[in-house]
Amino acid sequence: MSTVLAGKTVLVTGAARRVGAAICRRLHTVGAAVVVHHHRSAEDAQALVQALNAARAGSAVAVRADLLDTAALPRLITDALALNGRLDALVNNASSFYATPVGAIDEQAWNDLMGTNLKAPLFLSQAAAPALRAAGGCIVNIIDIHAELPMKDHAVYTAAKGGLLALTRSLARELGPEVRVNGVSPGTIIWPEGGDWQDEDARQRIVSRTVLKRTGEPEDIAAAVEYMMTAPFVTGQILAVDGGRSIVA
Repeated sequence: MSTVLAGKTVLVTGAARRVGAAICRRLHTVGAAVVVHHHRSAEDAQALVQALNAARAGSAVAVRADLLDTAALPRLITDALALNGRLDALVNNASSFYATPVGAIDEQAWNDLMGTNLKAPLFLSQAAAPALRAAGGCIVNIIDIHAELPMKDHAVYTAAKGGLLALTRSLARELGPEVRVNGVSPGTIIWPEGGDWQDEDARQRIVSRTVLKRTGEPEDIAAAVEYMMTAPFVTGQILAVDGGRSIVA
């Protein structure tokens, strides 16, 4: 096992399933202790933690929090610190994603999409900043290539991720030199659950617009997160992991 992150503690939000779980497994494999945040996926979170602790005892814990409850976010950092008394990295991965066609946007959708994709990363980063400064740590925000390539019918999600991109660069200036802040911007990695995304023809149209002509894997994002955590002279940068989609007109 690589030990590049040995002795480090990482909090990953939205970590029970899909890309978040892959990030946890990757960082754990290279030595990190992992705090697995979840909201409603308690069973998946506990299964992941059990597997990680079976591989290395006392190296993972699950914590529950509603990221839309801003007042609860400092407590999430306190819970993360309880694992090893330190916090070296925060991965803001949790995200809501669904269509909001103009004309049908309501305040609930605005609050949810902006809350999970932009507001929570800001306030969680603010709460984590003292511990991250003490550790000389880092923040990695999971953005989306559609922050710069807007999708039709997804105005609120696109605006939220665009805000997260700008926030990443702003926090890099605010928190440096002690804390590095970067972003990873996925393309098509795992198809969203439900909706029009289950249509095979629609999927193929999207894949055809990538240079590599295929979707990525959650492990591709996890590897990019690991790189951002271990690149000591990189901050304020956004790494697209999208099979070349963002360079195709």
